[in-house]
Amino acid sequence: MYRAIQTFLVALCLLVSCLATGLRAQEDIRPLVDALGAGGFPQKIEAVGKLAASGDAKVAEILQNLSDGKLYAPKTGGAVCLEGPDSSYLDVLTGAPVADAPGNLAKIRLNNGLRGAIGAALSQLTLLSPDRADRLAASQDLLKDANPDNLDLLNSALAKEQDAEIKATMEAARAVILLKTDASAEDKKAAIDTIAARGNRDALAILTAAMDNAPDDLKPAIQTNIDSINRSLAVWDVFQNIWYGLSLGSVLLLAAIGLAITFGVMGIINMAHGEMVMLGAYTTYVVQQTINTVAPGMSDYSLVFAVPAAFVFTGLVGIAIERSVIRWLYGRPLETLLATWGISLILQQAIRTIFGPTNRQVDNPSWMSGVFEIGGLSSTWNRLWIILFSLSVFVALLLLLKRSKFGLQMRAVTQNRRMASSMGIRTPWVDALTFGLGSGIAGMAGVALSQIDNVSPNLGQSYIIDSFMVVVFGGVGNLWGTLVGAFSLGIANKFLEPYAGAVLGKIIILILIILFIQRRPRGLFALKGRAIEQ
Repeated sequence: MYRAIQTFLVALCLLVSCLATGLRAQEDIRPLVDALGAGGFPQKIEAVGKLAASGDAKVAEILQNLSDGKLYAPKTGGAVCLEGPDSSYLDVLTGAPVADAPGNLAKIRLNNGLRGAIGAALSQLTLLSPDRADRLAASQDLLKDANPDNLDLLNSALAKEQDAEIKATMEAARAVILLKTDASAEDKKAAIDTIAARGNRDALAILTAAMDNAPDDLKPAIQTNIDSINRSLAVWDVFQNIWYGLSLGSVLLLAAIGLAITFGVMGIINMAHGEMVMLGAYTTYVVQQTINTVAPGMSDYSLVFAVPAAFVFTGLVGIAIERSVIRWLYGRPLETLLATWGISLILQQAIRTIFGPTNRQVDNPSWMSGVFEIGGLSSTWNRLWIILFSLSVFVALLLLLKRSKFGLQMRAVTQNRRMASSMGIRTPWVDALTFGLGSGIAGMAGVALSQIDNVSPNLGQSYIIDSFMVVVFGGVGNLWGTLVGAFSLGIANKFLEPYAGAVLGKIIILILIILFIQRRPRGLFALKGRAIEQ
């Protein structure tokens, strides 16, 4: 007991000591803060420099308030106050209300020289900040601005920086600044090599701009580096297009994999498949809104709940459609096509009635936001997660079909419906569950699409045609064919778009698929099923 009391007293003493140290530090800079309201502009510029050199954590906030015109001082000199709400004034250091503020307070005036001193001081504070994110942001800002006035500040920050990424950004900023000064030819040559070493499009733009005003003896070096960067970017552009194609292919895979099941196993041309995707996206919206209302702290994990919810909901809708409409139309493909097209119109109008015709916003969670770069390859995190999600769904579905009793029954019905029925398999329920499974997977595709596309009643219409092309090209009812077809069409689209445009590129892909089907009517991977037997 005694030891516990002793430990508590020691901790209390340390806390009081820290608070006292903080208050003393604030009081140490108070004369410098008050000097901002006294004297002329040269004295104020001097006070700004001393504040920046003090290293106090409060200085950046004070200088920002000064730049924003929120600091006031008595005309005859005295304590500087911060503008508060409702014509009140606050203590600059503590934020406490000032009860006896002088009546002759006036806003501290600024001129260009003082503004420049404040900007330089703020840059110095952020470049020397202990927070890595602040230093990185400040170095990136200097790289964009490339103001020669910041060269001395940048040199001092470079001498103290230890982080490799921030130091490389600072060195690039210093190199860009040197190209704008009257530095020696050797220094400029080294600066050109530093910029070229980055090898990205920003470096290419900087060197191209520097080419116009460069001395004749430096132009060959600049041109050599420009040519080298162009060659490197051409290679990276190929990989970038492949990545974009894989990204598009993953979306097509999610949208088409459910269609491959219903079309391949049941021979149903389901024109309402796109609306299953749309229902999945709206389920995501409803789940996210519910979680934001009931448990805001869980909003970052709303997709974890949306995936099973969309699968169950759209799966049940699919089973209901099969039991109520499609079961009566087997063997009549034209009537099935018209019936499912009518169902798609009904579902679209129902969504418009419930949610309205305008787009709905589905927010990306933090772990799916942002951009990452690998060499010259750039991508968003949500695209990467969608690729992984689509492959996970594919593997899970493959295991279901190959390792489960339901998968065995589904494959039996696909290969020989009459024989499967004679062996005791309830083919009507296999049809219903198969249609529900395909619809549920389409709903999960809607969850993924809600992260990269607008959630609207017409969402599914954008993918239904591409989904049919993937299924027919890959092979009706063959999952591996769907996988290869989706990624093949995605990559082909992305390589055609820069030359033919998005619309003409799709037309060319369609023509190529038609020509391919003329030679291989069963697609890439043929699978014998009921639709072929008929």
